[in-house]
Amino acid sequence: MSRVVVDTDAVSFIFKNHPIGALYESELAGRTLLISFMTLAELERWAIQSRWGEARRRWLRLYLERFVILPYSRRICVIWAEVTVVAQSRGCRIECADAWIAATALRHDVPLVTHNRGKPQ
Repeated sequence: MSRVVVDTDAVSFIFKNHPIGALYESELAGRTLLISFMTLAELERWAIQSRWGEARRRWLRLYLERFVILPYSRRICVIWAEVTVVAQSRGCRIECADAWIAATALRHDVPLVTHNRGKPQ
């Protein structure tokens, strides 16, 4: 079974049953779904910032059980640094969290399913 890293936006669109989430169904079907530790952190922040109750937070935890959470490592830290430097040298802006997610996908040599569309800024 092939694996993919799913970024935070895609995970949240699917969780919210947002119409954009349907765009990713074919890319995710039949694959092992991975998320970066950073996606987990962003989703926890989202729940706290939005002041979700315990029931909705429990629903998020249950939903996330379908994903394998990839932890940080020293190698991912080096790749994160490389990703941010390369983006900067190309005149592109990459958010810190997005760089962690990209570094995770690169480290594990798996495709990244993302809703972000890179544009030089």
